[in-house]
Amino acid sequence: MAIRVLVVDDHDLFRAGIASLLGAQPDIEVVAQASGGHKGVQLAAELEPDVVLMDLRMADLGGDEATRAIVEHRPVTRVVAMTVLSSDDDVAAALQAGASGFLAKDTPLGDVVTAVRAAAAGSAWLSPRAAEVVLGALRRPAVEPVRDELPIDELSSRELDVLRLIARGLENSEIAKELKISPSTVKNHVSSILSKLGLTSRIQAATYAVRRGLD
Repeated sequence: MAIRVLVVDDHDLFRAGIASLLGAQPDIEVVAQASGGHKGVQLAAELEPDVVLMDLRMADLGGDEATRAIVEHRPVTRVVAMTVLSSDDDVAAALQAGASGFLAKDTPLGDVVTAVRAAAAGSAWLSPRAAEVVLGALRRPAVEPVRDELPIDELSSRELDVLRLIARGLENSEIAKELKISPSTVKNHVSSILSKLGLTSRIQAATYAVRRGLD
């Protein structure tokens, strides 16, 4: 089945161009375009796309706020954030809101397609700049204490195995092969892990695991 994508960006030419290029891929269907954050949230709820490409800087509603609304309403929808300037704050805001990936707008088309496919498959895709921010955050001592109240003890032994492999950067198909279970079972475990830990994305789960020495 084709990956159903919603493109949200308030720059008409860029939005139309990226939608056209993605729509030319045999395994991707662009189901709609939105010119603002509010419309993007509305269309995501109505159309239930697999992946949303979300501009972070829009006049009516910021992409991080729109991302949070979409993910809270339907956690299985994956959001890949896009921006022209990849500041630390932009990256952090997008990932904390629940984005599954982060792209600079000058990313080559091939990498955009890769990011969309990775998101649809349950994996994360970060531009080099975003990866630097995430790795830097992991290497720094946390400014705030680790949230001990997150109930890691509620995870089953299998879910802990999956969480460790997420922290190592493995995709669902790779985790399935490693644990000798089906990809759909891995997907269910990932959803359960995020729910039990109160997290919204694999990136947050990986960060959580690394900070607790589970990698």
